[in-house]
Amino acid sequence: MAQQKGIIKLRGTIGDITFYKTKDGHIAREKGGVDAKRIANDPAFQRTRENGSEFGRAGKAGKILRASIRTLLLNSADSKMVSRLTQSMMKVIQADSTSARGLRNVIDGEAELLIGFEFNINATLGSCLFATYEGTIDRVTGAITVDLAPFVPANMIAAPAGTTHFKIISAGTEVDFESETFVESHSETAILSWDMVPTATITHTNMVTPNSTKPLFLVLGLEFYQEVNGKMYTLKNGSYNPLAMVTVSGL
Repeated sequence: MAQQKGIIKLRGTIGDITFYKTKDGHIAREKGGVDAKRIANDPAFQRTRENGSEFGRAGKAGKILRASIRTLLLNSADSKMVSRLTQSMMKVIQADSTSARGLRNVIDGEAELLIGFEFNINATLGSCLFATYEGTIDRVTGAITVDLAPFVPANMIAAPAGTTHFKIISAGTEVDFESETFVESHSETAILSWDMVPTATITHTNMVTPNSTKPLFLVLGLEFYQEVNGKMYTLKNGSYNPLAMVTVSGL
């Protein structure tokens, strides 16, 4: 794969060369690879089929997890988040020590490996929020909770230039990766001033199914705003908003 550097950028196919545009620039790629039928049937490609099966499973798992927190992701994700999440899901699947190669899955893997995953690599939660918080998952009651002690916003939140206000957001989600369904609830504070006035204690309780046997997840994030003539506007359409996986109970 090579980048196009000339003044005239091509799109389409000429001979065995395909020209196309991505977010990384104009790309030229030569056609090639092994015939699909051979990959599907040749014993020499058994490992390839196994890897492909698990990669596909990771992609589906990432898709259902993203769907479960879509409300928050709409304003808090970078352009390569999908591929990064798929890579992390592959690590979860590869941690499955009971299933045969090619059959490893999220349920028998280690979903806790997703703790710390940043959905917006351009604005991470760890680089924006310095206030103390505690996330807990009560599987018996179905309560997925995050608590923040009172803090001074201007001291404990590293906000982008132009910020006048912010909001704390969270979501708890119960994901059935086998049936590709989920139960989700989310919370948010009111829009708060980014100033030197301490906040009150903040508690978000997101309820899912009590006594669930499915993986449970807690995500936490921030949304930044600028007030202009009495109206609130999101900064850069949310490109500065962090969102991260802070707690997981995988079973």
